[in-house]
Amino acid sequence: MKGERLVRRAVCPGSFDPVTRGHLDIIDRSARLFDEVIVAVLINQHKQGLFEVEERLEILREVTKALPNVRIESFRGLLVDYCRDNDAQVVVKGIRAVSDFDYELQMAQMNIGLSGVETLFMPTNPLYSFVASSLVKEIAKWGGDVSSFVPELVERRLLEKFRPAGG
Repeated sequence: MKGERLVRRAVCPGSFDPVTRGHLDIIDRSARLFDEVIVAVLINQHKQGLFEVEERLEILREVTKALPNVRIESFRGLLVDYCRDNDAQVVVKGIRAVSDFDYELQMAQMNIGLSGVETLFMPTNPLYSFVASSLVKEIAKWGGDVSSFVPELVERRLLEKFRPAGG
């Protein structure tokens, strides 16, 4: 259709429990490549997170508010169904290490086979290649400094979660 502009929409899926500077780097870089980026927080009923899904959505909205083409949502079910329902042609996944790639490649091949949704692997900025939400939570739990791994808002929320009762 001559004259019509195709909107390129990508999905950055994850649990974001909590969102890290590594996640934000991938989201920011994706926002420069696509017309719209949907940060999609997976609702996994079989896994209890530290932060409730609504808290994660609230935090993500706050830390991405400077990116006008990023929208924050949650989803349950298959990612490919979510992509189809939102007319998203691409899934963006950050890759920290070869171990990430092995798993994500299988998922990407399954996704394209199921629905034709492409996956873009984006190498993580070396500054964040070792940062994982699970490690951040463990450090925060024991009173360690996580300020270089997460935005200030997340650091405050982690301190609240792990503050001793009455402390």
